[in-house]
Order: sequence, then structure tokens, then C-alpha cells
Amino acid sequence: MNWAAIAAIYRFEMARFFRTLAQSFISPVLSTSLYFVVFGTAIGSRIQEIEGVSYGAFIVPGLIMLSVVMLSISNASFGIYFPKFLGTVYELLSAPVNFIEIVIGYVGAAATKALFVGLVILATASFFVDLRIEHPFAMAAFLVLTCLSFSLLGFIVGIWASNFEQMSLVPQLVVTPLIFLGGTFYSISMLPPAWQTVTLFNPVVYLISGFRWSFYGLADVPVGLSLLAIAGFTGLCLAVIWWIFRTGWRIRS
Repeated sequence: MNWAAIAAIYRFEMARFFRTLAQSFISPVLSTSLYFVVFGTAIGSRIQEIEGVSYGAFIVPGLIMLSVVMLSISNASFGIYFPKFLGTVYELLSAPVNFIEIVIGYVGAAATKALFVGLVILATASFFVDLRIEHPFAMAAFLVLTCLSFSLLGFIVGIWASNFEQMSLVPQLVVTPLIFLGGTFYSISMLPPAWQTVTLFNPVVYLISGFRWSFYGLADVPVGLSLLAIAGFTGLCLAVIWWIFRTGWRIRS
């Protein structure tokens, strides 16, 4: 394993994060705070509690997941797309670095940035509502796995995209609707039975449900299913990335 190459890619990506601090850090924190204030105030005045948890506290895990998922995808996709756009990806492919080391460097940096922002949002939310974390190790596990899995997805999106418009297509038209319809601001138990069944086909439901369980012990689906879903998603992304580097799809053309 070429740890020097991994460290070089990782440091380069983290340096870009700190060079664009306002875009990478301050913007998502402010956006999430606005979500929290608007939804917590507008809807919280009508829905006092959900299963014994105040509405403001109930939406915190969903808001953290919203930011972490979107940041993981955007950071990883931009990280690998920009070398493609400039043509420097061929220098990377010709260097004595295998695809595992490339993925660890780019995905590790993207996951680190998303994790950092997620923890800051968690700290910010504690100023608005009283939070409790009943299962801190499970919370950390769900957060780290989410950052890693969606950074892998972002890496795939960055390789697939041939322009900046395509790079934003998947986050905006696919991932964002799934997050908003995945129980971010509500419990799926509040839906009619038919819509509850439909919602269970949304993979993000399992992610948010498991993460919320780590805070309050409340879950819309069994926690084991949540872990299985995110593990399966991570494995699928790894398999796709392996196939991409094995065939050179969208890289060597």
C-alpha cells in the first residue's frame, strides 16, 4: 500500500476544503440552521411532539443526514471530476498508484469533510433544542458509514459526469427527493398505511431511521435492517468502482 500517495491525495483535497471554507463549511451550516429554524418554528408550533420527542429535537438527525449526504456526494464528485476536466487524471493513472489508493485518498477526504460539518451541525443544533444521544457508538457508526458510503457514490458520479450539469444531476434530482421523502421531517408512521408501504422502498428511510434511533431509541424500521441497508449500499458502490477501474469506463476514453 502506497501510504505516501494516499496522504498526498488526502492532503490536497483537505487543502481545497480550507481554501473554500465559506462554500465548504459556512454555507451548509447556515442552510441547515435555516431549515431548522423554519421547519422547527413553522411546523413545530403545530406538532408539539412525535413519540414523546419534541419536534425540534426530532428533526435534528434528519437535518444532519441531509447535510452529510449532500456534502459527501458533492465533495467526492468534484474531487475526481476536476482532474478529469483538466486532464490531470491521466498523470494520476500513470503514477505508481493503484485504484484502491486513489479511492482511499479521494473518498477519505470527502468523508472527513462531511463528518466534520456533520459534527458542527450537531453542536449547533444543541443550542436550539435539548438533545440526547442514547446510543453514542451507534450514532458515530451510522455517521461514519453514511459519510463513507455516499462519498463512494459521489466518486462514481464524478467519474460518470461529463460536464458540471451532469455532476449536479444525481444530487438534485435523485438524492434530494429521496431525503425529503425519507422521514427527514416526520415519522413515516404518520403516513397512511399505503404510503408507509411505498416509503419502505426508499433506501434513505433506513438510513435516517437508524440514525434517529441512536439519538432517541425511536425507529421506523428495525435497526438491523438499517445497518444491513447501508452495508449493502457501501458494498454495491465498492463493486461499481472496482468495475470502473477494471474496464476504464469514463476514465481512459
